[in-house]
Amino acid sequence: MGRKRKISFVILSCLILLLLLIAFNTKLKIRSYEVCSDKIREPVRLVLITDLHSCKYGENQKELIEAIDRQKPDLILLGGDICDDKIPNDNTKALLGGIASRYPCYYVTGNHEYWSNQIDKILELFLSYGVTILSGNSDTIEIRGQALNVCGISDPDIVRYTDSSTGAREQLQALEHVPDNGLYTILLAHRPEWIDLYGTYDFDLVLSGHAHGGQWRLPGLINGVFAPDQGMLPKYAGGKYGVNGTTMIVSRGLARESTSVPRIFNRPELVVVDLVPGEVEAIELQE
Repeated sequence: MGRKRKISFVILSCLILLLLLIAFNTKLKIRSYEVCSDKIREPVRLVLITDLHSCKYGENQKELIEAIDRQKPDLILLGGDICDDKIPNDNTKALLGGIASRYPCYYVTGNHEYWSNQIDKILELFLSYGVTILSGNSDTIEIRGQALNVCGISDPDIVRYTDSSTGAREQLQALEHVPDNGLYTILLAHRPEWIDLYGTYDFDLVLSGHAHGGQWRLPGLINGVFAPDQGMLPKYAGGKYGVNGTTMIVSRGLARESTSVPRIFNRPELVVVDLVPGEVEAIELQE
């Protein structure tokens, strides 16, 4: 092999190695969105945590907790699959221990929490840390004089894995009149593929997860390859969407070691949503 060919081989090898390092990078990423509304008078910062699956982010979840603290959230929303059906709940406990006493926290269930067949223990765990569980109910919270409605529904698997006869659709119906008070209204719901149904109600913002970012991505070309309950090339893998005047933000989630298939060009993310005064924007997909 000539000298030029050796140099070319080394350069190509380095480029391939760099590409692989970027592709398989699972370092925590902060993803920020801004949402405008004339119902908002004072800025409010939300942090959305989804699909943790009790994965580890440093000793006692230090990396994740410090990342949350740096964002200075007014409100933390836990959008399901915070626990897992196979991994013990230790890392979830560490996270809740680090945030629940210092921030208002709201939680809805995800499918894996039902799959664990320990849903009662999981709900007790969240309650023990003072987290508000939303299951077809709502709360009105005031932050620096800005009042918000925070609503939530359980994952649809509630009917399959528990004795409850009240499913996610019935829970949505129970929330139908919450926005009638004129306040900005948020719906926390694990599954984004239900957006057409969510959009038939008067929610201003829907926050979801579940899709894991489509697991594999080609940034700028393919937003996600496969997502549960959406299949191949999912429409709602991760990003900001608009349907019938409702904004939906889908987190790519925080799952790492819990997934049997590695994330590719799809770093786990902590989502930050800034609600600011202004006119509601026409939304194109924002990855």
